[in-house]
Amino acid sequence: MKNGKKGLLALALVSVALLGACGNKKAASSNSSNTSSYNYVYTTDPDNFDYIVSMRSTNSQVYGNFEDGLLERNQYGQLKPALAKSWKVSADGKTYTYKLRKGVKWVDSDGNEYATVKAQDFVTGLKHAVAAKSETLYIVQDSIKGLNDYVNGKTKDFSTVGVKAIGDDTVQYTLNQPENYWNSKLTYGVMFPVNAKFLKSKGSNFGKPQADGILYNGPYILANFTSKSVLEYKRNDNYWDKKNVHVDDIKFTYNDGSNPDGLYKSFKKGDFTAARVYPNSAGYSDVVKNNKNNIIWSQQDASIYNFTFNLDRQTYGATSKKTDQAKSDTKKAILNRNFRLAIQFAFNKSQYNAQANGAQGGTKSLRNEITPPDFVSIDGKDYGDSVKSDLDSLDKSAFGDVNLADAQDGTYNVAKAKEYMAKAKKELAAEGVSFPIHLDLPANQKAQLTLNQSKSFKSSVEKSLGKDNISIDIQLLNEDKYLAATYQATTGAAADFDISNASGWSPDYDDPSSYLDIYTPTAGSMILTLGLNPSSAGTQTASNKAAIQAVGLDEYEKLVDAAEAITNDNNARYAAFAKAEAYLLNTGVTIPVNSSGGSPSVTKVVPFTSPFAYSGLGSFRYKYMKVQDTPVTIAQYNKAKAAWDKKRAEIAKEEAKD
Repeated sequence: MKNGKKGLLALALVSVALLGACGNKKAASSNSSNTSSYNYVYTTDPDNFDYIVSMRSTNSQVYGNFEDGLLERNQYGQLKPALAKSWKVSADGKTYTYKLRKGVKWVDSDGNEYATVKAQDFVTGLKHAVAAKSETLYIVQDSIKGLNDYVNGKTKDFSTVGVKAIGDDTVQYTLNQPENYWNSKLTYGVMFPVNAKFLKSKGSNFGKPQADGILYNGPYILANFTSKSVLEYKRNDNYWDKKNVHVDDIKFTYNDGSNPDGLYKSFKKGDFTAARVYPNSAGYSDVVKNNKNNIIWSQQDASIYNFTFNLDRQTYGATSKKTDQAKSDTKKAILNRNFRLAIQFAFNKSQYNAQANGAQGGTKSLRNEITPPDFVSIDGKDYGDSVKSDLDSLDKSAFGDVNLADAQDGTYNVAKAKEYMAKAKKELAAEGVSFPIHLDLPANQKAQLTLNQSKSFKSSVEKSLGKDNISIDIQLLNEDKYLAATYQATTGAAADFDISNASGWSPDYDDPSSYLDIYTPTAGSMILTLGLNPSSAGTQTASNKAAIQAVGLDEYEKLVDAAEAITNDNNARYAAFAKAEAYLLNTGVTIPVNSSGGSPSVTKVVPFTSPFAYSGLGSFRYKYMKVQDTPVTIAQYNKAKAAWDKKRAEIAKEEAKD
């Protein structure tokens, strides 16, 4: 899932929500009682409510509260029945049959009943995904029998696709091969139902970001959306599982990131139910004075935010370069592995992260891999252990002393940075490249915290490597131009940067492929963040292809494909993905930095009552969440976490027996 990083406040909503997984209306003080409302902020307008189509977290964190799929996550991360009340799997692991709950209603934006959710709605949803060229179709395109051929026009008959409605209350999927993680894909929008009559009535207006752009079958309905002002949800009174919806009203106020201390001030007044707090800010002393025992540090989640190099820059609307020679020199440098590794080793990630979390929290959310080290296990050991072993095998001199564990900076090494810059200079000089190399780094001029992080990146890289070798040129842009140049760039050619920290990724399902497919040149959903177009789109240029070969992404895709082909042995499959990930890290085309979480907040969300999910839409949902009258204390949080950890361990033990 594509995560936007317009500013650190873009992560604040998720990080604070995680405190409940991991508003109250305006009142006189933070101790006032209103546990039926949740109030906080949002930072980027949603632009698409078509839950079948959009992959952006700025959309999915909204529509994920309006729709249910066949399954959902509970507060312990377990997959539980939602629209499906039960299911069974065939002996060969290829056919999944789901029995639907009876009487689940579609409602309109006023909460009025429109129709009953039926099995055919799931068929309609998948067919719509193809017709609308869903950004998330890749999640299931190679999984469901016949779907890839239908997408590519080899067959025109949708009945050949492996999705079938058996009567009104049974939906069946037939897969090309067994996928033990298949059910985790059902929590993602592309697998949700769509009512055919409503879809036809709306035409091209289906999914417009307005209350009547969709039908609702989930816990909430959009009550109000005013651009750059407010997002508000109301409880769906016709929801099938009302007993687990504890908060009636949810309201988010637009925040441009220019006043981080304002979050806590609003929390203190009782306007907000929670608030991200910032140890480096001028107002943090008030937080400590008034709520010292309520500052909770959230857990790291499964997201990854990184720096990416533009491997084939075509657009120069935001640049300090004055000549074509300067542009050419930068391109050649970026395609040089030693140069990319020099930048990575020169980058002080702890200092960068401390801009938001203070010295105490500088390392708490750091990540050194694309996939979390403990996302899956291989023969009883963490996946990250295999990545490390494979990375050392590829280049022990570069990575032998690199620690890939979370919550510490594994790559910052000034001596090594200088060593690799010297290698790069020698190689690039032979190509006629002049130094210093100028790297354009776009920044949202109003987002104070991410701007400070960009300045920290510039400082550590230039200090480590010398300004005679490298200049990080921060390009200050307004919000719209910043988003268009980075996170919302619609093609690789539109990506207007040399290096960027504007976006990130969360997994769509419970398999390493969800992290690693995204950079494959054929159809990688995040290949645009490398300045490239996927070849499957038919828009990959000769210079794109040359860049792909220069950095080795063509070989990387072969490793990913080899891992994908292993379907009958999880240990072998995960080991093959670890090998692919090690190869990607060895190229240095991305620099893993941090996850969400690992940040301090104050909150009235009862700890560990919200859904917990590494993948899909679960972590964005407010179903199950409870709000209390007073701020959560550190002692309360720690007690709840111990109980949650114990329960998770018990669940894992039971699942291992199955």
